[in-house]
Amino acid sequence: MKATVLNDIGDIRLIDVPDPVIRDPTDAIVRVRLAAVCGSDLWPYRGREEFRPGDRMGHEWIGTVEETGPEVTRLRHGDLVLAPFAFADGVCAACRGGLPTSCRRGGFWGGAHDGGQAEALRVPFADATLLPVRAAVDDALLGRLLPLTDVMATGHHAVVLAGVPRGGSVVVIGDGAVGLCAVLAARRAGAERILAVGRQPDRAELARHFGATAVFDGRAADTAGRIIEQTGGGAAHVAECVGGQSALDLAMAVTRPGGTIGSVGVPNGVDRVDLYRLFRSNIALRAGVAPARAYLDVLAADVLAGALDPSPVLTAAFPLTDIADAYRAMDRRRTVKAVVRPDGS
Repeated sequence: MKATVLNDIGDIRLIDVPDPVIRDPTDAIVRVRLAAVCGSDLWPYRGREEFRPGDRMGHEWIGTVEETGPEVTRLRHGDLVLAPFAFADGVCAACRGGLPTSCRRGGFWGGAHDGGQAEALRVPFADATLLPVRAAVDDALLGRLLPLTDVMATGHHAVVLAGVPRGGSVVVIGDGAVGLCAVLAARRAGAERILAVGRQPDRAELARHFGATAVFDGRAADTAGRIIEQTGGGAAHVAECVGGQSALDLAMAVTRPGGTIGSVGVPNGVDRVDLYRLFRSNIALRAGVAPARAYLDVLAADVLAGALDPSPVLTAAFPLTDIADAYRAMDRRRTVKAVVRPDGS
């Protein structure tokens, strides 16, 4: 079968690899129906995160069950399944505590594990990891479900960490797919004022579509001052969805005393945190990788009920054979999120 690997910095390749097989009784083999390129895939692609040549790529995907191990009881052949960006055993203390991304026997798709930018993959701990969707599914529904595997779950996590209350206000920093989904998550949570900060002018309209009540240019020198003025001294809730130093600095600058920052951007390039600022102003900084599997059931239920649609972040589609073009489009910011179709449709 075909699978995507990172051969070198900026060198994405589609190669032939052995077909996946059941190794453990809790495994499933899943045929990928739809995948995506994530902003965090660009860190190793750009050489800003360590990798080994030949590492598999892709952690955002949905597919159809082809085979299950003898101990898999929740899944059936032919089930459409959502896969969070990490697999987990579902029984350890971290999993029972709602943090499957901290499972000591788990892991993340790609690298030494199978990746989702492929025709198929082996799923460890399939019962605990995968969410079956037993509903009539068309291409539109697939598009609404795909972002739940990472960016929608991560945007939701930012809102949870920031403690955004119904009727409250929040500043969302970042106009990538996670930041835009955090805007949508804030609206879903009932926030009345959602102040979005981004750097790509063409994404402001999508931020407003998702519920932003104001959009600020993150490159402007007066952005922090304008947000502080409009929030009456700073925001009580801030969702930081970039992971860069300037984004974290801005988040800390616009948070009022006693406020909370929810930070979900992968912190590559962050080398300092102004702890004295946090201490002096009693600001809480809550950061962490989203426990996506813990959110999948409720988010999928909203999608199936027609109450949630994050699919507008999927702004370009590529056949798997053109995976290198998909990475280039993401790297050059020509698309918010690139969808990859293994069947080439």
